[in-house]
Amino acid sequence: QVQLVESGGGLVQAGGSLRLSCVASGSIFSIDAMAWYRQAPGKQRELVAIIRSGGSTNYADSVKDRFTISRDNAKNMVYLQMNGLKPEDTAVYYCYADYIRYSGGYVRNNWGKGTLVTVSS
Repeated sequence: QVQLVESGGGLVQAGGSLRLSCVASGSIFSIDAMAWYRQAPGKQRELVAIIRSGGSTNYADSVKDRFTISRDNAKNMVYLQMNGLKPEDTAVYYCYADYIRYSGGYVRNNWGKGTLVTVSS
C-alpha cells in the first residue's frame, strides 16, 4: 500500500504564494506520473498540473504562468509552487501518483487526502 501525504496548504491573501508538498511512501519501485488536482466547493475535481517521470509537464490554462510543478525522484516527492494566488484558486488540493510496485504491477489512481488552500480577497 502506498500513501500520499500533502502539506503546505493554508490561508493566504490574493497575490500571495504557497508551496504544496506531497510525499509518497510504501512499497514503491518507481513513480511514473505525479500530479496535483483540486476541488473547489460545489465543483468537480480538476487537474491543476502533472509531471511525468521524464520531467515533462502540463498545466491547466487557469494556472499557467502562475504555478510550477516539480518533483524530487530520490525523495518520492512532488511540489506545487503557487504564485499570484487568486480567490478562485481556493480549493482542496490533492496529490496523485501512478507507480510501479517492487513486486511488479503498475498501479494507477492513488490519491492523498488533500490539503486546503484558501485565498482571501
